[in-house]
Amino acid sequence: MSDKWWRHAAIYQIYPRSFADGDGDGIGDLAGIRSKLAYLRDLGIEALWLSPWYVSPMADAGYDVADYRDIDPVFGTLAEAEELIAEAHAYGIRVIVDLVPNHCSSAHPWFQAALKARPGSPDRDLFWFRPGRGEHGELPPNDWMSNFGGPAWTRVADGEWYLHMFDPEQPDWNWENPRVHEDFAATLRFWLDRGVDGFRVDVADNLVKDPALPDVPRPAAGVAQLPDPTDAPVPKKPEPWRDQEGVHEIYREWRKIADSYPHEVAFVGELWDPDPIRFTRYLRPDELHTGFNFAFLSCAWDADAFRAVIDETLTTHAIVGAPPTWVLSNHDVNRHVTRYGRSDTRHTWELTKESHPADLALGTRRARAAALLSLGLPGCAYVYQGEELGLPEVQDLPEELLADPRWKRSGHTDRGRDGCRVPLPWSGEEPPFGFGPPGTKPWLPQPASWRALTAQAEAEDPESMLSLYREALARRPEQRGEAFAWRPSQPGVLAFEREAGLACLVNFGPDPADLPPGSTVVLASGPLTGGSLPVDTAAWVRLP
Repeated sequence: MSDKWWRHAAIYQIYPRSFADGDGDGIGDLAGIRSKLAYLRDLGIEALWLSPWYVSPMADAGYDVADYRDIDPVFGTLAEAEELIAEAHAYGIRVIVDLVPNHCSSAHPWFQAALKARPGSPDRDLFWFRPGRGEHGELPPNDWMSNFGGPAWTRVADGEWYLHMFDPEQPDWNWENPRVHEDFAATLRFWLDRGVDGFRVDVADNLVKDPALPDVPRPAAGVAQLPDPTDAPVPKKPEPWRDQEGVHEIYREWRKIADSYPHEVAFVGELWDPDPIRFTRYLRPDELHTGFNFAFLSCAWDADAFRAVIDETLTTHAIVGAPPTWVLSNHDVNRHVTRYGRSDTRHTWELTKESHPADLALGTRRARAAALLSLGLPGCAYVYQGEELGLPEVQDLPEELLADPRWKRSGHTDRGRDGCRVPLPWSGEEPPFGFGPPGTKPWLPQPASWRALTAQAEAEDPESMLSLYREALARRPEQRGEAFAWRPSQPGVLAFEREAGLACLVNFGPDPADLPPGSTVVLASGPLTGGSLPVDTAAWVRLP
């Protein structure tokens, strides 16, 4: 396993409760993940990112952590986690674990102690407890809104309020307190001592708040929206709950810890920052190694839009010497097969099945082309579980089964993120499609139409999405370096050259496009017509 692997790796995101179920309780677990490591090796994956597996009441699917240094029993045991890390390494696969440093669970022992403590006590200083406003403190300390909808403050029995930028069961840590720094340093060392190769940092720019807690007018109703990287103009000053200067000192502390270990450790930040310069400040040589490229994920299906995002990404990352990342989907956004089949192909949280129905055949064709685009660019590529099968968003889950806190906090106006978290189909003709042992009832129901999208069915079809991903990932090491140059192309076509005379072409235009004279097709996302590249199709070619 090469050094500086994080500069070029193909990384697969596992959402544990929906990947594979080893014990038949309907929830994915470590036993299920371990049983599929050979599948991931054969896919061509070089590292795994595991969404939270820690002890949690699961108010937000594990992003409400009650113990950062143990495994929740629904997933398995700490011993099984250690075995998973070792087995993944034996397959040549590195392991990245999720870290949630902005908030914890309200069941965390430190928060429970804070609830029992008096106002102004050291226990309460670990969080953001404040008196309310109004004559009797009956109003929240400020007007901040939760990312899940409603106020970002909850009042406790003695009248004080605590801050939670997400669910009330996710109180925000106060990173001005040294004990918080010390405890997270201990958590990093705990997992690094067990061989973990990196950390994905949840809401990485939110940790530090403006201590004045100033009001910032936001929409009074509905769900507060994270910044949309495609929006303009770029805000010049960040909101007081994110992107504060002090957050960079935290990552400098963490980088020193990571660099003290003999194996190559990497951090990747979840950074929804629309300002590319502020974004790349997190990727300076003594901070995080990489950050998720949400501008690329959010981009409309348009040649000019993608070219602008790619140019901006490569230019700004070069300033700090960081590798870019390319990501199409994750556990928080509509799957891109569905997005690309809509009339509005950007990622936003507002689009619904009713307002923007999706043509899944069109979305699948574009998703195949997007796979070759993202895997053909220099840097790291992320694959969200099921993306390699071409799974669409499940948009008709019964309301009584929706588990995402966005659904409740929005007053049942935002269906949340459960549609991209439906358990994977592995084999067979009927649910649970091999997700668990026969008779397993997955925690979210799988569509019957997924019988054509199981890993087993696609493995036997050379034209399937799975076969396309396997071949693309197998050929990706040929383009391991950072060489990149745009090539002349007709309107609506992106064309760029990589290593050793390899080029990628993606046709976003209305008409078939010519391939470079004398070129040889290495891999195409769909059938070529008379030597031309059809609409919504991509190809890797070798130039003469």
